[in-house]
Amino acid sequence: MNNLESLLCERHARIVADVGFNAWIHIAELEDLLALAGGVDPALPLYGKTFAVKDNIDVAGMSTTAACPSFAYTPDDSSPVVQALLDAGAICMGKTHMDQFATGLVGTRSPHGSCRNAFCDDMISGGSSSGSAVAVALGHVDFALGTDTAGSGRVPATFQRLIGVKPTRGLLSTRGVVPACASLDCVSIFTPDTGLAETILDLVAHPDPGDPWSRSAPMTPSHAGPWRIGVADPDTLFFDGDISARDAYAGAIAQWKTLGHEMVTIDIRPFLEAAQLLYGGPWVAERYAAVGEFLEKGWDDLDPTVCKIILGGKNHGAVETFRALEKLQGIRAEVAPLWDGMDMLMLPTVPTCYSLEAVRADPIGLNSNLGTYTNFMNLLDLAAIAVPHGSFASGVPCGVTLMAPAFGDAFLLRAARVFHEDGKAEARGMVRLAVLGAHLRGLPLHHQLEDANARFVREVRTAPRYRFYALPNSTPPKPGIVRVSEGGGSIWVETYDLTPEAFGRFVAKIPHPLGIGTLELEDGEWVKGFICEPAGIEGATDITDLGGWRAFLAEFLRK
Repeated sequence: MNNLESLLCERHARIVADVGFNAWIHIAELEDLLALAGGVDPALPLYGKTFAVKDNIDVAGMSTTAACPSFAYTPDDSSPVVQALLDAGAICMGKTHMDQFATGLVGTRSPHGSCRNAFCDDMISGGSSSGSAVAVALGHVDFALGTDTAGSGRVPATFQRLIGVKPTRGLLSTRGVVPACASLDCVSIFTPDTGLAETILDLVAHPDPGDPWSRSAPMTPSHAGPWRIGVADPDTLFFDGDISARDAYAGAIAQWKTLGHEMVTIDIRPFLEAAQLLYGGPWVAERYAAVGEFLEKGWDDLDPTVCKIILGGKNHGAVETFRALEKLQGIRAEVAPLWDGMDMLMLPTVPTCYSLEAVRADPIGLNSNLGTYTNFMNLLDLAAIAVPHGSFASGVPCGVTLMAPAFGDAFLLRAARVFHEDGKAEARGMVRLAVLGAHLRGLPLHHQLEDANARFVREVRTAPRYRFYALPNSTPPKPGIVRVSEGGGSIWVETYDLTPEAFGRFVAKIPHPLGIGTLELEDGEWVKGFICEPAGIEGATDITDLGGWRAFLAEFLRK
């Protein structure tokens, strides 16, 4: 058995073992996958890569259902995007779960049940491309295809800590895709990193004479920076009361500033006004035009919420449609000058993440909230990429979306790489260290970092998976941190970059019961950091609720 065959066996076994996540609708037979493996040229650019396809995109010989078994058909040809990936050597492992007929941002609107979030069982996975995102997050495949009309490629990417590429409309062919709103639909891409996303986009972004919505233009060039990054006036932001989401967005702004870029505050209300048109205006009639007549037959496996939304599109008339088009054109004219003052716009991808229980109680209202910062994108002809950053208080990953006018895709991928990956220490041969006590700036042991020529990177919180303690009988006073399986909190730390040699000298000075391990930060980055032996917290004071050492010192001094 060669390496590719071994990989396919391992991936197939993992998919079967994780069946409880409900990420897949159709899994290819292992025998068929192994038969394919022998015919793949190792010189091809995607040799050794596996991928998943949302079940509203055609793969030859595999049933397309759009999460509606009674709608099923088996295509003879793959969609051009899928075929390009197969021609490049990638192997398709099957078709993934989705909100029925790509109508939803929650991952729950399906006769197959809800697709589970890869990080938190009781929280939604996001939709409509839920299964594609979860399959990548669980390591079932290297990348996946979804679709994105209203945010379906960005919302689930965010909730699974992935890169989610929503290309410019028409850049990727939508032939062989069950339409949601044909004039707005995009095939989207889920990857763990920007490098793979760039490779895939280069392979699949080609004009398609057989697709009436296909178009092409030169990609927008990007300068080296510093870039002007548009951010929202805080008064225009909506987080549905989620403080952790607000803090994550503020942290993303702070990270760009640390990287040396300029923040430009704008009024985003015109964008939000455009977003209201997608489901509050006649564009829902385009969903009816796609599958409405099929839904009217009343099949037993139709999702009631999906039916309510799509069948409601039949009530929109031509006069209303033209009025909405005129209104949208006015918003486009209002927004256009804003791009003269910024290279890209960064907004939260979603206001928050909801529990499965909450969505069951209010399936339409909460779904609408999730589209606050995504629904306007295709109406305003923007390219976008969702990038992980931070976590919600629930432990579900969150993030931001970078956006630019049409055909700014390559620039946005470069910006996402700078924001998400190039800032990591290992990319520059350095070791990133998190400190959380006496080594913080202005405290007694900070000089040890200065002696090591450590470079300050940022102030950031850990993932909410730690308990924090004030250790007894330590001079100067020091804290200890312990990772826990439940009941943890987020702790403020400072991160620094050191050369490997300086890091080794620094570690040699650390006294018992402290040591150096690996800490998880709120945006999913893992860095070296202080940890404490369990025995070291005997007699210690639990100060987790204070959220950091400086807060503890301030509290201690007040007493």
